[in-house]
Amino acid sequence: MTLPQRRENETDRRLLLLVGLVVVVAAVIVATSLPAAWHTAMPETVNDAAVLVMLTLMIALGTLVKARVRIRSTTQSISWNETAIIVGAAIAPTSVVVLCTAVGIALASLRLTPIKLAFGIGKNVIVAWGAGTALAMTTWTWPPTGTTPLTLLGPLALAYLVAALLDDLLAIPVIALASQTRVAKHFRNNLDLRLAGFAVRFAVAACTLLIIRMDPRLLLAVPPLVLSLHLAYSARIRGRTEQQAWQRLARTTDALNVVDLDNVLTTAVTQAAELFSADEVEIELRDGGRTVRGGTGGITFDGPTGTPTDVAGTVVPAPLEGHDRTADVGMLRLRFRGPVRLSEREQYTLRTFASALCTAVRNAQAYAELARVADEHAYAASHDALTGLANRRNLLDEGTEQLSSRRADGVTALVLIDLNHFKEVNDTLGHAAGDQVLVQVADRLRGAAQATDLVARLGGDEFAVLLRGLPAPAVAAHRAETLLAALHEPFDLDGMRISVEASGGISGAPSNGGMAELLRRADVAMYQAKRAGQRIATYAPTRDTADLGRLTLGGDLPRAVADHEFVVNFQPIVDLGTGEVTSAEALARWHHPTHGMIDPLRFLEAVERSGLLPAFAEAILDQALIAAVSWRDAGFDVPVAVNVSPRSLLDARFPGSVLARLRAHDLPPDRLVLELTETLTLSQLDVVDRVLSRLRDEGVRLALDDFGTGYSSLSLLSRIPVHELKIDRSFVTTMESSAEAAAVIRSTLDLGRSLDLDVVAEGVESEPQRRALWELGCVAGQGHLFARPMPSGTLLAAMQRGSGGRPGTLAAPLHDTGAVIRLSQNRRQAGRSKPDRLPHLPA
Repeated sequence: MTLPQRRENETDRRLLLLVGLVVVVAAVIVATSLPAAWHTAMPETVNDAAVLVMLTLMIALGTLVKARVRIRSTTQSISWNETAIIVGAAIAPTSVVVLCTAVGIALASLRLTPIKLAFGIGKNVIVAWGAGTALAMTTWTWPPTGTTPLTLLGPLALAYLVAALLDDLLAIPVIALASQTRVAKHFRNNLDLRLAGFAVRFAVAACTLLIIRMDPRLLLAVPPLVLSLHLAYSARIRGRTEQQAWQRLARTTDALNVVDLDNVLTTAVTQAAELFSADEVEIELRDGGRTVRGGTGGITFDGPTGTPTDVAGTVVPAPLEGHDRTADVGMLRLRFRGPVRLSEREQYTLRTFASALCTAVRNAQAYAELARVADEHAYAASHDALTGLANRRNLLDEGTEQLSSRRADGVTALVLIDLNHFKEVNDTLGHAAGDQVLVQVADRLRGAAQATDLVARLGGDEFAVLLRGLPAPAVAAHRAETLLAALHEPFDLDGMRISVEASGGISGAPSNGGMAELLRRADVAMYQAKRAGQRIATYAPTRDTADLGRLTLGGDLPRAVADHEFVVNFQPIVDLGTGEVTSAEALARWHHPTHGMIDPLRFLEAVERSGLLPAFAEAILDQALIAAVSWRDAGFDVPVAVNVSPRSLLDARFPGSVLARLRAHDLPPDRLVLELTETLTLSQLDVVDRVLSRLRDEGVRLALDDFGTGYSSLSLLSRIPVHELKIDRSFVTTMESSAEAAAVIRSTLDLGRSLDLDVVAEGVESEPQRRALWELGCVAGQGHLFARPMPSGTLLAAMQRGSGGRPGTLAAPLHDTGAVIRLSQNRRQAGRSKPDRLPHLPA
């Protein structure tokens, strides 16, 4: 048996007990009244059987003339029978009135159900006995003698008060129990109307007795008077009922203005049950096949559509559709245990409520969809799209919160994991296979980690696991071993078994420096493991390649960026044949207030790991562009080259920042050359391609720096749309003594000519090197032979002074003008539009 069934059975049991008690008391009263009425000597004025019949009919008529109020499937009536009972109690003995009341109520209620008939007779018998007894306890006599009419009102008022109290005390608990509502609520409801009704009916009873005393023939005026008062009172009740219904409707529609669908449905069910006095309210939603049922006490069912209900009887449906009937989200059903027919006003109220509920459901569903999309976006912003792991941003946020909260729940450590030779998977099997391996690695790390750990993918083949709540620092090594052991078994990849080795670095939470320092130390430890051929290494300050001075500098970086301590020197790039300046490379320096001028090799790594890279890059770019503008204004249209960190190319906002700075300084994009380091890995190029393509499409020139030093030079060149190659200084330095170095230079120059790329030789220190490069076909070079890095103003002065009185040159020409046929265009013209060329190596 369900809970609603148990509650219903319990209610029926209590109702039967209460009605039975009333009937038993009334039966006792009737049983004692029978012999008393039989032996009572009737007064002369009522000693006529016709008077008794009239009294009985008057009580029956008072019962039939009533104002009806529906509560759930039960219709309650407000009748005039207590007026007739008071009149009878005033003119006849109590025992006679009790019997007449029983007969009159029975005649008027024959069409009711047995339980209602029994309760109606019992209640009114008790009321008649109470009114008669109260009147008998006073000095009341009929017909009154020697008294004024006003003296009759006191006893009569007492009798009516007893009758009214007994009627409410007997009827209201039964109504409340039958409708499953609170008794106090029924006592308070329409109290003013009930009191006014009591007063009117008392006045009618008093007037009736005065009329009988003066002239019984005047009783003919009583029925019209009673009818008029009844109609007026019924109209007042209907008006009050409608007013309360509209007020409840307004409160209910206001209560539906919530954005949570569950709250909307709960509010709708409970409020509709009260608004329409329904035994059960059901809401069926088409979207999702969900059905909710309940009453004034709350939700009793929330599940799939089609589940039967326990409430049988009348069902009043209402579609959940808007005013324009274009939206249909479901169905609202009111259920009553008995026969019910809604009035016209109730039907309109139901349609209005259903329309408001339709709007509330649609709003809640729309809000839920917006919240779902927002959650998806928030998830995407903090998780890696390929593996579903936390991304770098999420790791930094979680780690920063962990370190800043200084929780006393254990030690915090970070394990950084890098896959060894992962590029071979991408190069051999393709990026799709590489992605499958990365997904399997993520799954294994996630499975090996504990619930408190945060597993993240930092990018490419680099992963990190934030260990929280460790009992001791030494436990981090054991946990790291477990993580890397999970990667030891081969991976299944389209029927192949592939082994991927990994290296790990462990770092405990630092005392200062925060999450950025924790990540840096783990990175240092990981590369220590790689260099030592170990699988795992724990960070040791004594083995940190970043000495204490670098750590100190790392702490000074925020101040250095804010105070513009970073300055830029420029090393010119010249035409090897003419000595003319064709461009200049910007080289950052840190003018430290304590340590003086600091070389970038000492601080660039710290800048990249500090989170200040965007601000640093923008500051250097600004100074470089300002220098180029100042040279142009002085008559030297010299492009400027700026080195770009690989991490900047992983930032989708980087192209927009570069182009914004160019517009701010009113410099054409082709006057800027971005030099790319060859340390980019192929696994990162998918991200980098989009950044570089946008810059190149906008006209910014790209150069591949240190060409020839890496194992992936040709692979990178086939992917990156560059305009020029820069031969690493190590080849230039040894070209005179090393045939291999000379061969690399020669092949690079041949490659540049075949792909229509400009080639610049770095590290030109002597005239023999300059001449040898020129004879090999190299057009441009830079090095100490021409100039050391210098401030922009110093370089401008050098160009204005020139070599041998030739402005714009820094060295004497190798040959007289016209004696040499150039192999390529002058570098000063290289930034302008060229014919289409093959951007990639052939497949």
